[in-house]
Amino acid sequence: MRVEGLFQTLQTQLVARPPRTFELPGRTLREAAVLLPLFERDGVPYVVFTRRPAHLRTHAGQYAFPGGGQEARDVTPLETALRETEEELGIARGGVRVLGQLDETPTTSAYRIHPYVGVIPGDGQYVPSPTEVDLVLEVPLVRLMDPAIVRVERHAWEGLEHDVHFYTHGEHVIWGATGRILRNFLQLVAEVPGVQALLDAPPPSGP
Repeated sequence: MRVEGLFQTLQTQLVARPPRTFELPGRTLREAAVLLPLFERDGVPYVVFTRRPAHLRTHAGQYAFPGGGQEARDVTPLETALRETEEELGIARGGVRVLGQLDETPTTSAYRIHPYVGVIPGDGQYVPSPTEVDLVLEVPLVRLMDPAIVRVERHAWEGLEHDVHFYTHGEHVIWGATGRILRNFLQLVAEVPGVQALLDAPPPSGP
């Protein structure tokens, strides 16, 4: 299997399984959407994260996927994810190949996130918005699949305890809603037949 085969299989899996929805009894959640960007470079699949600037009022300094709150001009959550990706990273929405949608995810700031998975160009030509992004982080998928980088803590939210996953890549720690979305995605990746052999294989030496 090559990386394109992985992307195609993920698309098939996402289309075949409708995303689980999320409701919080007695609470009205605001709608938001993000894009989990994938790309291939030199035969290696990567995931892209952004880091939020320290001056922001919420989730400052945390790692995230490009996205944000749904606006009136967005007809669907997918439009929100693609618009925000274009605004934050300069990736034209027409340049994103959408594979499908992951499970809805809540945030402690009372948002319901609709996460989408999409393939972006692997040329690294980002144009980050200085007001929304202070770092673009590319992480090889095989690194994120390594159980050695994950730790789990029990946290309480809305009176309920739940697991919080922390993914540590060098000096970067990915957690919170982004960690939950990432975990959902990695569980899907793990179901792809032959994926570990693909991730463990050395990059191809030629075209």
